[in-house]
Amino acid sequence: MSGEIKIREVETRRVEARRIGIHSHVTGLGLDKNLRAIDVADGLVGQKEAREAAGIIVHLIKQGKRPGHGLLLVGPPGTGKTAIAIGMARELGQDVPFVAISGSEIYGLTIRKTEFLRQAIRRAIGVRIKETKEVYEGEVVELEVEKEPYPYNPYIQIATGALITLATKDETKTLEVGERIANKLLELPVRIGDVIEIDAETGWITKIGRAAGRGITSKGKTGEYRVARVVERPSGPVRKTKTITHTVTLHDIDIANIRLHRGLLFREEEVSDEIRQKVDEYVNDLIKDHKAELVPGVLFIDEAHMLDVESFAFLSRALEEEFAPVLVLATNRAITTVKGTDIKSPHGIPIDMLDRLLIARTRFPTRDEIMRILDIRAEAEDLKISKEALEMLTDIGEKYSLRHASQLMLPAKAVAEAMGDSIVEPKHIERVRSLFIDTRESVEYLKNELAKDAFLAEFLK
Repeated sequence: MSGEIKIREVETRRVEARRIGIHSHVTGLGLDKNLRAIDVADGLVGQKEAREAAGIIVHLIKQGKRPGHGLLLVGPPGTGKTAIAIGMARELGQDVPFVAISGSEIYGLTIRKTEFLRQAIRRAIGVRIKETKEVYEGEVVELEVEKEPYPYNPYIQIATGALITLATKDETKTLEVGERIANKLLELPVRIGDVIEIDAETGWITKIGRAAGRGITSKGKTGEYRVARVVERPSGPVRKTKTITHTVTLHDIDIANIRLHRGLLFREEEVSDEIRQKVDEYVNDLIKDHKAELVPGVLFIDEAHMLDVESFAFLSRALEEEFAPVLVLATNRAITTVKGTDIKSPHGIPIDMLDRLLIARTRFPTRDEIMRILDIRAEAEDLKISKEALEMLTDIGEKYSLRHASQLMLPAKAVAEAMGDSIVEPKHIERVRSLFIDTRESVEYLKNELAKDAFLAEFLK
């Protein structure tokens, strides 16, 4: 299929796009109008304290207020810190940039640490531009994605095109789209029942919500939960002229400016302060002319304790600038040394930076929350699982970790398919559980084996 959008009336089979990404089902923080967390909503379960804390920060940001330098999430691994940061970005808007990096990424780079952080900051700041364009708009009623092996890894399937049928109250049309748009459909992800817009010229896709009648809730084995906001099916023709908004990041504009003047072959480290200053001036002019607005996104830095003192100093200065994203840091360390110094500090963060952060905690989920999370994840992976198998996975999540339990789901599905079964049953969970062990089990195993070797070495003396 070509990269351009084509329209032709065809008969299609109903095949839903698959979700990708461990947090792709998160659509917000799941709060009510009083900023109180709903038990299960927007793909999130439990963690009410942290979700409400994040919601208050989002509320302040929407009022044009900046609560310090941002939010620090502290809690054990696998307690949903990344999911909460994604939820903050989705609460700010579906087109709001979300950038996730790890503190350990600053080491071993070919560019300076501060340049890497600067690029991350500018990728997390969007420019929302208003234009009158031709768009395709409607509810997705049929979707077929064409795939083939990835040329650099034949075991991975990538989209090469798609047939998507959009319906309004007055018309139904099928679009044939190329590789880039098809992969965007998978990335969002777009499913049957979603109401979307596709820019006829660029192929940019905006996910508006779930169509009325498709339901704002989903029902799994653990009950109903809210998954998306509901919208009416659009009226009029599928293709129409609309004033739409699309969002690009400051880093996108930086790179486009370099390519315009230097060609396609350049290195990322060549983004200079002079180029960025010109881009900032250009964006300011657009804002003054009411042609665009600035969209502060979310910069999420996991393993914040891995950043060094130079990185923290840079972040502290950068977040004081006029163009700055919402910073969300995460750590599972208590007291540790600030890298680059011999000073011990809470969470490995310098005190002057720590004093400017609001801190919220995440907790280990309860058994009921583990089951609900696994139930939502099964739906996200289009995985049919029996109640008994879900109970078994919940036992594993409670005894070991939620992350380990969720990672066993796809291998269990593969085993079920290999055995000719359409539903994951306890026997499939038992099979993968016997093959894949938890971190604590692997550590204990090596300790025992090394103890045997030590005993043997001592005996041979």
